[in-house]
Amino acid sequence: MPTSPESQAIAERQLCGLVNGLAQRIAEHVRERAATLGLTSAQATALREMSGPMTMRELAERMCCEPSNATFVVDRLEKQRLVERRPHPTDRRAKHLVLTAEGAALRERLLGLLALDSPLSTLTAEDQRVLHGLLEQVVTGS
Repeated sequence: MPTSPESQAIAERQLCGLVNGLAQRIAEHVRERAATLGLTSAQATALREMSGPMTMRELAERMCCEPSNATFVVDRLEKQRLVERRPHPTDRRAKHLVLTAEGAALRERLLGLLALDSPLSTLTAEDQRVLHGLLEQVVTGS
């Protein structure tokens, strides 16, 4: 039985509302946990995404923002001595962003805090895997 355009629009609106609600809950969770460490949510996001040395462009992609915004965040993290810019090993024009020892320790504390009472913690690992797959399918179109 085919669905009507009206019922399809309602279903899509409801799904969009749920995805948006989840995004808002996650953003609030990050903001609250970041504040306990004296960080902004953007700084916390940058630290969370810095799983190893990377370029500013790579970090911006992971943060889902423009490189100029990531630069502003990294400038502040650098002033706090949490991140260093080092020469890129293969590209003379680029710099690698590297966590300092203090930055790596703070990142570990942050990851621990983010895991506590996460909006996704009510889902089993399998549910999270399925949700990830479905969202990835929608986002990438494949």
